[in-house]
Amino acid sequence: MIKPLDLAVATALSLLSSLAAAEVVRVQVTGLAANSGQIGCTLHTPSSDFPMGQSGAQQIWVRPSQQSAICTFNDVVPGSYAVAIAHDMNGNRIVDTNALGLPQEAWGVSRNVRPRLRAPRFNEASFAVTKAGVSLQIEVK
Repeated sequence: MIKPLDLAVATALSLLSSLAAAEVVRVQVTGLAANSGQIGCTLHTPSSDFPMGQSGAQQIWVRPSQQSAICTFNDVVPGSYAVAIAHDMNGNRIVDTNALGLPQEAWGVSRNVRPRLRAPRFNEASFAVTKAGVSLQIEVK
């Protein structure tokens, strides 16, 4: 039979080890045409709806400054990820598209992948988060 104190100690050690495994992904966003609006930064897992979806992903919003921005994702478990960036000029927190589905606001993804006639794929933009964390630079256009 497991004693309550033993169970509490085991649970605490498990939580501490999982926190120690969490890393930081820091993204510097460049190429912004203006300091207005907001920058939406989304950290996608392989199972999330990259690049436009938000399910299964972490999303943060930051204000641009000096035509750049910094997005920091904390507590990221090591693994494979991709980042999508949108410069939301009108404050509706979505990437506005035209009748053909092409973005009308500036955007970018990790590894600065920009296919001409389709959205970037997760495997083209993915990177590994290791125990050292990751720093990226993404240019939006």
